Amino acid sequence: MNCCCKKSDLSLIKPVLDEYGDIEGSLITILQHAQDIYGFLPTDVLYCIAERIGVSPAKVMGVATFYSQFRLKPVGKYLIMLCQGTACHVNGSQRIEAAITQELGIADGETTDDGLFTLKNVACLGCCSLSPVMMINGETYGSLTPSKTIEILRKLKEEG
Repeated sequence: MNCCCKKSDLSLIKPVLDEYGDIEGSLITILQHAQDIYGFLPTDVLYCIAERIGVSPAKVMGVATFYSQFRLKPVGKYLIMLCQGTACHVNGSQRIEAAITQELGIADGETTDDGLFTLKNVACLGCCSLSPVMMINGETYGSLTPSKTIEILRKLKEEG
């Protein structure tokens, strides 16, 4: 595999490209695996994928930017997904977002300077009975209040 870029360890994506590279319509699957490997989708990896599957980098970038599941920037050690669905909105998700922003100094889509936390607002986490709710690295925290949220963040910061 002779990819054009040098920053990421492209040998990590090679098994995925060997398995899916010749299967038409497998771009999303390849991108999902790449994000699992690198934690996000580095530009050099996107170029490598494009070269290997024989499509333009613009097509790969178009798919990567169209779907909200894909990240083009590294995220913090703790990815906070804050639900902004109807139930959470009605039950105060804005107050929870304000508490997170005040405690960590970041807004939606941003990562703290120390690389510990990234905040991402999401449309729905499917936990309406627990609203307002957030998920951090797959763990769900429900029935949030601003003070409960700050307590959770401070505990993670200590562990971090």
